[in-house]
Amino acid sequence: MKRYFQPVEKDGSSTKKPTLSASKKNSENGETIGENTKTEPLKFLTWNANSFLLRVKNDWPEFTNFITGFDPDVIAIQEVRIPAAGSKGAPKNPGELKDDTGSAREEKQIMMRALSSPPFSNYRVWWSLADSKYAGTALIIKKCFQPKAVFFNLDKKASKHEPDGRVILAEFETFRILNTYAPNNGWKEEENSFPRRRTWDKRILEFVLQCSDKPLIWCGDLNVSHEEIDVSHPEFFSAAKLNGYVPPNKEDCGQPGFTLAERKRFANILKEGKLIDAYRLLHKEKDMEQGFSWSGHPIGKYRGKRMRIDYFIVSEKLKDRILVCDMHGKGIELKGFYGSDHCPVTLVLSEASSINTRESDFSI
Repeated sequence: MKRYFQPVEKDGSSTKKPTLSASKKNSENGETIGENTKTEPLKFLTWNANSFLLRVKNDWPEFTNFITGFDPDVIAIQEVRIPAAGSKGAPKNPGELKDDTGSAREEKQIMMRALSSPPFSNYRVWWSLADSKYAGTALIIKKCFQPKAVFFNLDKKASKHEPDGRVILAEFETFRILNTYAPNNGWKEEENSFPRRRTWDKRILEFVLQCSDKPLIWCGDLNVSHEEIDVSHPEFFSAAKLNGYVPPNKEDCGQPGFTLAERKRFANILKEGKLIDAYRLLHKEKDMEQGFSWSGHPIGKYRGKRMRIDYFIVSEKLKDRILVCDMHGKGIELKGFYGSDHCPVTLVLSEASSINTRESDFSI
């Protein structure tokens, strides 16, 4: 492992654990909020890290330089892949990192040191984790932009976490931000495949309809490419099979994330929820070099095959405030992916009172 941080202290050390923020209780849901707040966030970043811990160990200097340059107010992470706290056979705490073994404590300390060092020392972190090293999300928000409430499910129920830690919802004064890691559709009609994704899409639709009282910013790895322009090779992905299996329903055929069934459901969510795909609003033409957020392995049949499955979806009410929405990785060699198979995606909104702010003011 590359040593970008001080060596981990042995068990029993009196070293003080890092504190992420000074805070007070939020009576609405038990979460803590910062003492000093400013106006609402305008700069957002989403990234499927494909193991946040590995990115800290192997790719942290490059990623922190990117964060320093862009200076986001909110960072949404998917595929954290850190287990939730709780010993074997005991109930888990999805809001805390596992630390009941020597290796788990070391991994937790590595992560906490990274997030307690600049530029992340100016942020507070919320976790929603799976029981094992699978899935999981994190929401990292500047301390001066603390939300009114934070939930970890689509039902807005205090303390409940979605299975596998796939949801974090932060509510601010004038909008909500939803960070999700959507389950993969899979290849076959199985218990944890097509039905699971259909159920997820149904619940997302219900959520956006029930929460229409306030504008929404929905981001994350949504695991769907909406239209043909959103994949590098539409014919390849449409005809893709696993071990020759062909689903009985033609709309379930093809690459997970690019089946007709998924794409139709996604289109319906956008239509019924009055939502805008921020990237496609600003980028009308296909960009074979930098127009996709996920890229296949550089070796094998997926070399050069790419998909746009990471999004910022925003309410139509925010449409005129969208200044920038960009992807920051390019090429078969995955430049700007920082070790993941997904690249970061950014969104910049103008202030509500000054929607004509120049885009160049937010370049990095």
